[in-house]
Amino acid sequence: MARNADILDELNDRSREVFRRVVEGYLLSGDPVGSRTLTRTMSEKVSAATVRNVMQDLEFLGLLDSPHISAGRVPTEKGLRMFVDGLLEVTELSEEERHKIEATLGPKAADVQGLLDQVGSALSGLTQGASLVLTPKYEAPIRHLEFVSLAQDRALVVVVFADGHVENRVFTPPPGQTPASMREAANFFNAFAEGRTLSEVRATIAREIDARRQELDALAQDMVQSGLAVWENEGEGTERLIVRGRANLLEGQETEQDFERIRQLFDDLERKKDIANFLELTEQGEGVRIFIGSENKLFSLSGSSLVVSPYMNADRKIVGAVGVIGPTRLNYGRIVPIVDYTAQLVGRMLSAKE
Repeated sequence: MARNADILDELNDRSREVFRRVVEGYLLSGDPVGSRTLTRTMSEKVSAATVRNVMQDLEFLGLLDSPHISAGRVPTEKGLRMFVDGLLEVTELSEEERHKIEATLGPKAADVQGLLDQVGSALSGLTQGASLVLTPKYEAPIRHLEFVSLAQDRALVVVVFADGHVENRVFTPPPGQTPASMREAANFFNAFAEGRTLSEVRATIAREIDARRQELDALAQDMVQSGLAVWENEGEGTERLIVRGRANLLEGQETEQDFERIRQLFDDLERKKDIANFLELTEQGEGVRIFIGSENKLFSLSGSSLVVSPYMNADRKIVGAVGVIGPTRLNYGRIVPIVDYTAQLVGRMLSAKE
C-alpha cells in the first residue's frame, strides 16, 4: 500500500489544490465542501464538473468521503493525516497569544500541581478544546511511610519524602485489615524504602515479598501491594492527569450522533489511567505529535484528535506532557504552536523551580 507521502507526490497541482481546499474548508466549518464552492476559490478557472471529477479521484484514493448522496466531500482520517504531514501550514503564535499563556502561568501557583492546573485552564481557554496535562511523577527519595485506618473500607497511605514533601492518598484496603497488619506492612515497607524513590522501591518490595512470603503475614502482604498500587492510579488530590475544558467539546454539536461521540469521549476521559499511559508514549521523542481518530485505540470510537507535546526538566528528561483534544476537525495549524510553546514554557518554569 502506498504511503501518504507517495500519494501526495503523485498528485498533480490541480488535485493537490482541490484536496487542500476541501480539507481547509472542512476544518474551518465542519461541513462538506462542494464543487461549486471550490470553483470560486481555485487559482485556475475550472468548471464544477472538472472539480467533481478530481474529487471523485481523491475519493477513490481514500482521501475524501461523501457523507451524503450528491453532497460535498469531507476528508477521511487518511486524508487528514496526509494533510497534516504534508500540507499543514503552522501559524506563528501572535504576541497576544504568547502573553496570554505567559500571564496565566505567572507566579500565582506556589506548587507544581497548581502551576500545571493553570496550564490546563490556559490551554482549554485558548484552544476552545479540552486540555490534558500529564504531571511529573514525584521521584524524590523516601524517608518514611505510614498506613492510617479511616474506616472499615477506607485507609490513608502517607509518604514522607527526604526533601520534606508529603503525599497522602485515600484507598480501599484489602478486606480484614487490622491495626497490627497495617503496622507490620508499614514496618516491612520502611525497612527497604529509605533512600529509594517509589519506582526503585516498587521492584525491591516485590522481590522481598516473594522471598519472605511465609514470614510476612498475608494481610500485611496485601496491604503493602495495595499501598503501592494506589500510586499507579490517580490519587484523590494528586491526579497525574489534569483534564480541563470538557464543556468546550459540547459547543457546536447538533445531531444525536455528535452528542453520542462526545459522550463516548467523556467516558474515555474518565479512564484517566489509560490516558496517562497513552500520553507517556510522548517519551519516545521530542516535539508535537498529532494522533487522529483511530490512530490511537483510546479515542477511536469518539472521532477525536489529540495534539500533544512532552515537556522536560532541568536535566532534559521528559517528565510530563501537555495536549489538546477535540474533534478531528481541529484547527491544527493554530493549536500545534500553542501546545508546542506551552510545553516549552512549562519545561522552563519547572526547571526554574528545581
